[in-house]
Amino acid sequence: MRARWWSKAKVKNWINSGGARARRCNDDETATLRQRRRGSSPALPIVCTALLLGLISQTGHAHDHSRPELNRWFDSLKSSKGPCCSDADGYAVSDPDWETKNVSEKVHYRVRIEGEWWDVPDEAVITEPNRAGRTMVWPIYNRGLDGVLSVTIRCFMPGSMT
Repeated sequence: MRARWWSKAKVKNWINSGGARARRCNDDETATLRQRRRGSSPALPIVCTALLLGLISQTGHAHDHSRPELNRWFDSLKSSKGPCCSDADGYAVSDPDWETKNVSEKVHYRVRIEGEWWDVPDEAVITEPNRAGRTMVWPIYNRGLDGVLSVTIRCFMPGSMT
């Protein structure tokens, strides 16, 4: 190859590409390729993120299908706000993500959802014995027109906190 074909920019690009076989192109083609890479669509990262979040969210669901004897019990759960499984999907909460406070000799609960602490309304607490043995919450997510997330807790069942 003739030396005049290799410019400093082309040698630098060749080195940065790991020494891949050089292809003859003029500077106009190189600029077009750079623009194409810069203006690429962000669809792939968005799709990958959505799939990853979908997989993660499936790991913490409250209903354990490997224990079919609890199916009717889960379906019958309700708080003073109504049936738990009707409007919201419940999921298990790990011990660091919920807490109790005794106020005026009454127990109040707080739960961390989406990285933020939310007070559990007294009418959302399920008072019957917890047959599943783990803390569960049934949140309803609301996103306002301004994009701010608010959470309404439909049901909450405290666990043993061991």
